Amino acid sequence: MKTLVITFLLFVNTTTFSQTSDEAVIKQIFDFALSKGQSYEMLWDLTTNVGSRFSGSPGAAAGVEWSRNVMEQLAFDSVWMQPVMVPHWVRGEKETGRILSKRVGTVQVNVCALGGSVGTGKSGISANVVEVKNLDELKALGTKGVQGKIVFFNRPMDPTKINTFGGYGGAVDQRANGASEAAKYGAVAALIRSMGSNLEDYPHTGGMRYAPNIAKIPAISISTRHAELLSKTLKDEKDLLFYIESHSELLPDVPSFNVIGEIKGSEFPDEIIVVGGHLDSWDLGQGAHDDGAGCVQSIEVLRLFKTMGYKPKRTIRAVMFMNEENGLRGGIKYAEQAEKKKEKHIAAIESDRGGFVPRGFTVPTDEKAKERVRSWKPLLEPYGLSDFSQEGGGADIGPLANQGVALLGFLPDSQRYFNYHHTAEDTIDKVDKRELELGAASMAAMVYLIDKYGLK
Repeated sequence: MKTLVITFLLFVNTTTFSQTSDEAVIKQIFDFALSKGQSYEMLWDLTTNVGSRFSGSPGAAAGVEWSRNVMEQLAFDSVWMQPVMVPHWVRGEKETGRILSKRVGTVQVNVCALGGSVGTGKSGISANVVEVKNLDELKALGTKGVQGKIVFFNRPMDPTKINTFGGYGGAVDQRANGASEAAKYGAVAALIRSMGSNLEDYPHTGGMRYAPNIAKIPAISISTRHAELLSKTLKDEKDLLFYIESHSELLPDVPSFNVIGEIKGSEFPDEIIVVGGHLDSWDLGQGAHDDGAGCVQSIEVLRLFKTMGYKPKRTIRAVMFMNEENGLRGGIKYAEQAEKKKEKHIAAIESDRGGFVPRGFTVPTDEKAKERVRSWKPLLEPYGLSDFSQEGGGADIGPLANQGVALLGFLPDSQRYFNYHHTAEDTIDKVDKRELELGAASMAAMVYLIDKYGLK
């Protein structure tokens, strides 16, 4: 693996930050990020020389080493790896999907197994298809209408949702639970419309889960364009057959790591502010937006402070969480260790919505902390950060909530995210350097304000 050469420029800064206005410090953060930022160079190296980083894979192990090496090169005060056991699911040979029509013949369609799914084996599965839009329609069909068939869940993301995560949230239950719900009524497989905003030829993978004491059947995602084709063909041919073949399997858990780097606080070193993203990605694509972007932005926050000569009052910690995509083991382990060590985290910020143009932040649920974050809006609006309307943080930092930690999420524009989410299209060429650097600067500005004023 090629080693990234980090250019670390420590400028002699005679300015005393305590005597400098917040407006001036935040402008300096953005100036440095946009003129001397290294988020994009780091992301290019991670995605190109390491590539996909699915939990338990050699790519994930390489990503761990990459993260440790980069943060050590940047001379953070401490860099360490936190052990965690993670699931080990493998996709195996490329999946096959075919519409078997008496009227138009065999039509090849684009499919992929959902993460955690069992495979069909080499013999594959060929069966009639029944289409449903939701779990209520499935229940209405019952065993009589489902047994021995492939259940095709074809509810699209709601295109009227301006926040595309709202559309995702309204459709993703069929991906997560569809296979087990269909198996209750004797289905032999579940075919799920991809969680994509547009009509696309490529499928989206993603996590699914099996309910206990219910037969495990294959769960396969079909591209949105081919979902439309299948639905149309079914209307004309009720006894249509569909063939799927997949070779995925779940192996025993394997060891991995969260990777952590920090700059020690000068006045309140025991108070910790976390910035983080998840190091693992799906095995398709390069994991550029999801979530290589969040990882390099988090590292860049600390690099910017060192480059500017800013010495934080509190300890600033960058965490590369492992296994967000199919288990959340890294986030759970980090919170467990924080509680065990009695660490005092005052805030955690996660970037896991892509490296797009910044729009704002999600805010803590605590009223006082929420009010304080929103009071900084005038300082951040000049940089396009105006949306502070949503509450909560990201998945990896979620387990810290029980310890009273204020959780925030970096909020970039969401319109293009689900074009790439969990697909082979999530590659470095889909990331804009300027937008990525703006995101890192936005996170650094928020960390600066929390560090200076706290949230209580």
